[in-house]
Amino acid sequence: MTAQTPPTPPFRDRRLPFTKRIDDLLSRLTLDEKIAFLHQFTPAVERLGIDAFRTGQEALHGVAWMGPATVFPQAIGLGATWNTELVRRVGEAVSKETRAMRARDDRVGLNVWAPTVNLLRHPLWGRNEEGYSEDPKLTSAIATAYTRGLRGDHPTYWRTAPVLKHWLAHNNETGRDVTSSSVRPRVLHEYDLRAFRETVEAGATAGVMPAYNLVNGRPNHVSPYLREYLRTWTDEELLVCSDASAPSNLADCQHYFDTHEEATAASLLAGVDSFTDHGTDSSKITARVRGAFDKGLLTESDIDTAVRRHLSVRFRLGEFDPEYDPHAHAKDFDTPAHRALAQEAAEQSVVLLKNNGGLLPLAPDTRIAVVGLLADECKLDWYSGTLIHRSTPLEGLYERFGAERVEFAEGVDRVRLKTSAGAFLHVPETDADDEVRGAEGALDPALLAGRTDLPPLTTDPVGTEFALVDWGEGVLTLRAPDGRYLSVAGDGRVRASADQPGGWVVQETFRLEPHENGHLLRHIGTGRHVSVAADGARVAETDPETFQLMVVESGEDAVTRVTAQADVVVVVAGNDPHIHGRETEDRPTLRLPEHQERLLRAARAANPNTVLALVSAYPYAVDHTALPALLWMSHGGQAAGTALARVLAGDVSPAGRLPQTWYADDSDLPDLLEYD
Repeated sequence: MTAQTPPTPPFRDRRLPFTKRIDDLLSRLTLDEKIAFLHQFTPAVERLGIDAFRTGQEALHGVAWMGPATVFPQAIGLGATWNTELVRRVGEAVSKETRAMRARDDRVGLNVWAPTVNLLRHPLWGRNEEGYSEDPKLTSAIATAYTRGLRGDHPTYWRTAPVLKHWLAHNNETGRDVTSSSVRPRVLHEYDLRAFRETVEAGATAGVMPAYNLVNGRPNHVSPYLREYLRTWTDEELLVCSDASAPSNLADCQHYFDTHEEATAASLLAGVDSFTDHGTDSSKITARVRGAFDKGLLTESDIDTAVRRHLSVRFRLGEFDPEYDPHAHAKDFDTPAHRALAQEAAEQSVVLLKNNGGLLPLAPDTRIAVVGLLADECKLDWYSGTLIHRSTPLEGLYERFGAERVEFAEGVDRVRLKTSAGAFLHVPETDADDEVRGAEGALDPALLAGRTDLPPLTTDPVGTEFALVDWGEGVLTLRAPDGRYLSVAGDGRVRASADQPGGWVVQETFRLEPHENGHLLRHIGTGRHVSVAADGARVAETDPETFQLMVVESGEDAVTRVTAQADVVVVVAGNDPHIHGRETEDRPTLRLPEHQERLLRAARAANPNTVLALVSAYPYAVDHTALPALLWMSHGGQAAGTALARVLAGDVSPAGRLPQTWYADDSDLPDLLEYD
């Protein structure tokens, strides 16, 4: 007698429509198994051969947090191209790299949390870099293009499943968990909802993510607008994924509900389908859902509705038909085409704001002085991938004009820090392996600890000469000669260990505070002062060290030294995306930091043929009356330097246009919480 092959269950039968297959699978799942589907990290159901799944893969302008990938311009830069076909191609490249990375690392998610369609109503919003424009039409057009690229054009199976962020009227980081945006009906319908609606109605998205804030007194995670508007714009089973920790906020800090069970039930009934809370630990959410069910706050039908939407995305991603999934064996990663596209996008994002007297383009034999804090930087933001290729403005100009025609001064103060005992702060030599900050494949880089394998700072009679980088508002970083920034790890030790400022809580920023005849050095991340003992420097609550700041060379002197003999000076100014304006921190002012203003004035005084190239995630208020030429680009990804150099040389016409208003002064701005 031979064993008979068990029949194929209907949910595995690709001849059936997805709806019937999902019905069959739902009927086979137990209540507890279905409840487990409601957390971001869904476990496998081994008895049915169903794999584990997670919602959420950051992909704002490239695959983020999962190791090396092609890095495209920031979203605000893509918005500045006003080129929907270009942005569609960028989305296509990002989704292909997501699939290729997934093929070798199954922790890479296919439910991508991008793009951000919040409108850029206020230029001091910390997350300005994540949006496309202040205009709902441009925002929806660019967002639709990007999501179409992310999803792909196969009639059945998606390359990735994009989720729009952040529903709704979310433009402040200050108190974002507890503030309520007051939005009139006309503003709601003609402005905030419009960007979401047009993208959803275009059939280009798989879902949305509610924002942390409240709108008109009601948290977005229990907003009636999810049912009243979002669900009516399409027949597709959109997946609504909560923002991280937002479900707990409903009871913990918003106090909108007395218990987490009530809050979870209300979120599910409002239309939230996947709960991003407590990291990879799903036990708290599943217990809350089960508790709400046992108390009659939820029915099994309510749970089924959310699980159905979850499964709909997974079926469309080809998970249940792997042999027919056209994207399952993707290999397109860091291809020549993707590198060329990153450069093309960066070139098209450059905006020429002023060119009096025909200073631009620069002739091939121009002698150029390049100065500024951003001149030899290729900055990444919180949602950037890890660079495979890197091009700074200085490197781009070297490549285009020849190193013999380009002089460089960063414009930072070179300093030594002398202790009260007469010794100098010193970075010990080390044989430790080089390491890029941030581990590849970190599902949550906010949890990464700093390096502890390097020795802490000590003192000696000569000391180390640091580059003191002044980012404005009293915030500074200190960089050692080997390029590493002073940073504080979990053990409180101060080490030269970071390749760039970064992290959820930046550990590389300090303040110099006047004290007696010197300065205390306060670490901003911990709020503690630097103390120096025999076993090295650390941050501590007691015994702060008083330092004498010994300036070896001022940044302004260095700028004056290299600019006087040049034909043209290119000042590259702007922001570090992890300092003054980022997720969790709104920007304090439109003004360019005072140190960068001084460098600009020094360059202009030495040489009137000065071009200001702003590389930033947001607008600045700049006095350009004495400047013959002014350009702006966002942090442009891996090819930013090459792109800027080609624009300056006239190889590429600067075709970008501003996607938002640039105000002349802080006094022109409304209050950050003004949503009318």
